[in-house]
Amino acid sequence: MSMDDLRHVLAEQLAAGQARVLKQYRGNGGNGVWKVEPAGEPALQATNTSITKVQVRHAQRGSIDEVLPLDQFLARCEPYFEGGGRMINQAYQTRLPEGMVRCYLVHDKVAGFGLQAVNALCPALADASPGSISGVAQSVVPATTPRLYHPSTLPGYQGLKRLLETEWVPQLQREFKIDTTSLPMIWDCDFLLGPKTVDGDDTYVLCEVNVSCVSPFPDPAIDVIARATLERVHQTANRRKA
Repeated sequence: MSMDDLRHVLAEQLAAGQARVLKQYRGNGGNGVWKVEPAGEPALQATNTSITKVQVRHAQRGSIDEVLPLDQFLARCEPYFEGGGRMINQAYQTRLPEGMVRCYLVHDKVAGFGLQAVNALCPALADASPGSISGVAQSVVPATTPRLYHPSTLPGYQGLKRLLETEWVPQLQREFKIDTTSLPMIWDCDFLLGPKTVDGDDTYVLCEVNVSCVSPFPDPAIDVIARATLERVHQTANRRKA
């Protein structure tokens, strides 16, 4: 999404009462990741066709809620577009407090999972007492937890594993013309929980993909990585002989 796109689309989405998450194209540690929603009482939001003020929170540790004019927030986003940069515009997932699941892949196969409760962009706790310092709202958010690592056989996540291996990763390969051996040796996909289906099953919403720094990872993935590495070495050696 370009800066011009953001100016036009975001205002319409907010006027419709949608909370959004904006992410700069490249970053880490929550830098350049914002939750944006209409400011004011829900009843006022429902009748507002022209959002002028927004409530925002940066995902970096220690950030607090702010209420400011929409134009001022958009000006804050302009540096993210320098040098050909862009931002990702996603719907805010209300099940965020239930945690995030990280799927570790070796090429096109899931090699393990990491489960973690995250608190960046979580709503304030029900018993929190927001205060105000210089017009800035402060929130108390749930505590985060360490990421817990599990093998690829983790019960309850085999449906997600199957979707990744049989639908989502093959679709990614077709879309960008990536053969299986060209996929990273180790990479991961982060998912948040989406709305439940009519049958009560979980759905998953892609949060981000990590490739450049995927460590640590589940211990069972080590054998999978080692086998894939040896196979790659043998394939390279055979090509050279030919």
